[in-house]
Amino acid sequence: MAGELLVYGSYGYTGELITDAATERGLDPTVAGRDAAAVEQQATELGLAHRVFGLDYPGVVCDAVADADAVLNCAGPFAATTEPLVRACLATGTDYLDLTGELDVIEWVAERDREAERAGVSLLPGVGFDVAATDCLAAYLESQLRSATRLTLAIDGFGSASPGTMKSMIRGLPRGGAVRRNGVVTDVPPAWRTREFDFGDGPALAATVPWGDVSSAYYTTGIPNIDVYAAMPRAAVRALRWSAPLLPLFAAGPVQSALTAVVDAAVSGPTDRERAKGTVRIHGEVADDAGNRVAARLATPDPYDLTTETAVAAAERTLSGDAPDGFGTPASAFGADFVLDVDGVRRLVTDAERAPAAR
Repeated sequence: MAGELLVYGSYGYTGELITDAATERGLDPTVAGRDAAAVEQQATELGLAHRVFGLDYPGVVCDAVADADAVLNCAGPFAATTEPLVRACLATGTDYLDLTGELDVIEWVAERDREAERAGVSLLPGVGFDVAATDCLAAYLESQLRSATRLTLAIDGFGSASPGTMKSMIRGLPRGGAVRRNGVVTDVPPAWRTREFDFGDGPALAATVPWGDVSSAYYTTGIPNIDVYAAMPRAAVRALRWSAPLLPLFAAGPVQSALTAVVDAAVSGPTDRERAKGTVRIHGEVADDAGNRVAARLATPDPYDLTTETAVAAAERTLSGDAPDGFGTPASAFGADFVLDVDGVRRLVTDAERAPAAR
């Protein structure tokens, strides 16, 4: 495989897992980020090339990525890092991938589709757990019911979070909730709707969340109405709903800074042992206006282990020229079975109802 992979944010919790895996597979990534000491230490320990640069000056970013064939951005929150890296990649003809699960970030990248096609650049956000796993399930379900007009995804099993994940969640607090209606992202209150889903061991309560699949699944499937749920205790649902009047407060700079400081001081991410025990279950269903419905379930390893596998695999395929030019999602670029290549991932059709006229 030819080509240089630059991993930005390589020394963060998830970036380190990905860099180690990429190195073991012979990709010899270039490690990069704004923290000189962290980058240099990592590069020395792994015997890798390195670059130190921040994202404040476009010319600096362009110079830093120009020699790379692909950039894999692991530095969240992605609302702060995606735009400068994408713009530099478009200017230099460098393919771009990231781990974002942030709805607004994916929407912004999708708007660069034509520009990326003209530049001969692949833009692939969401190659980590969210949204790669759910995106592949959505694509599979749409393939089983081409007439689908409604898609529902529900996720259960999140454990400890990394600092980057927590910071992305803090950055997204002011949004509240979001769903897609008639093809348009629509803001709704936090925990707007609740439903019970059977993830394999009986009913579990879940509430709507404004996760990246509200964006990515639409571009993958074309289904115009999308709801995404996360399993949570009833007390958490109540807390989210009570938080609605406080959303403007969460947007204030001092509040964001204070919450981020707490994360830096208290969050380190799950241990190897915790990840080894972690599993996630995803329920997906599609339905059309005639009453046809198909449901399936996906079981995966811990989100961070899955992210490591899917991100490195996506980078390998992109460097090999398998990713089409323009904006794409994991499933639109690599197919609905992309996630099934990861050890421990299982997909099961759980229900298929056909309207009388369709039988």
